[in-house]
Amino acid sequence: MDSFEIDENLVRSLVREQHPDLAELDLREVVGGWDNQLWRLGDELAVRMPRTERAPSLLRNEHRWLPALAPRLPLPVPTPMRIGEPSARFPRPWTIATWVPGEPADRAPISHDRAADTLAGFLKALHVKAPAEAPVSPDRGVPLKTLTDGFGKMLEEVASGGIVGGLRNVQDVWDEALAAPDWDGPPVWLHGDLHPANVVVADGTLSGVIDFGDMCAGDPAVDLAAAWVLLPTGAAARFFDAYAHADASMIRRARGLAALKSLVLILIGHAGDQGLPGGKPTWGPAGRAALDRVLAST
Repeated sequence: MDSFEIDENLVRSLVREQHPDLAELDLREVVGGWDNQLWRLGDELAVRMPRTERAPSLLRNEHRWLPALAPRLPLPVPTPMRIGEPSARFPRPWTIATWVPGEPADRAPISHDRAADTLAGFLKALHVKAPAEAPVSPDRGVPLKTLTDGFGKMLEEVASGGIVGGLRNVQDVWDEALAAPDWDGPPVWLHGDLHPANVVVADGTLSGVIDFGDMCAGDPAVDLAAAWVLLPTGAAARFFDAYAHADASMIRRARGLAALKSLVLILIGHAGDQGLPGGKPTWGPAGRAALDRVLAST
C-alpha cells in the first residue's frame, strides 16, 4: 500500500483547486477500498484517491469506458463524472464519480434468493461483445491454465497456515474447471472483480455494483463465479437459469474461478486478522462462506 498520506485537508484542497463548483459540499471519509481511498462528497458524489501503484491506470480505465456502459446497466454503478489531474499537491490522477448507496456485501451479505435474478440481469446487460480496443487483463477473463500456478500457491498457503480445514476437494474443483474447454466466443465486457466488497446491498439484496477498475474483455466465466462468491447458499442454480447463456463448460470454469476468488478473500482476511498492511478482516468470513458454497455445489 502507498505510504502517501491522504487526509481530509488534501482532498478538500484538491477539489477546491480543480473543481471549485463542488468545493462547498460536505466531505467525509468512507471506510474500505483497496486500490483507492474513498471519500463521500455531498449526497450524490464520491472522490476516489489512488493509493497503490496500479490505481491510477485503473481509474483512467473506468473514466474512459464506464460512462458509455453505465446507461444500459440495470443497477447503479459509480459513473465517473470528473477527473482530477496530477499536480504538485498530489502527483496522481483521481476521480469524482456518482455515489452508489448501500452497504458492502462483506459487511452485510446478500440474504435473498431474488438477488440471483438481479445479478443475472446485470451480467446479461454487461456481457456484450467488447470493441477491439477494449482493455485486456493478464489474469481476468483468460484461460484457466494461465492461473494454475497462482491457484496452487494460494491453496498451499491456506492449507499450511491452518486458516481453513477440509481443503481436499478444492483442488478437484479446480481440476474440473481446468479440464473444461476454454471460452471460444468473442471477448465480452467484464467487471473482472466481483466479490463482496465490490457490490452493495440494501434490504438483503443486490442494489449496486462498484469498483470497475479491472473491467476488461474476455471470458464471462470470471464474472459468473459471483454465483457462489456473492449469492446465498442454493441460489447458483436460479442464477444460471436466469442468466440463460452459460453452458456446462462455462459453469465449470466459473465454479473453479469461484474457488480461486474464495482463497484470495480468505488470505486477505487472514492478513487483516493479523493486522498486516492491506488486510481486510471482513473478507475472511466472506471467503470461507463462498468456499463452502462452492464445495456444496456440483
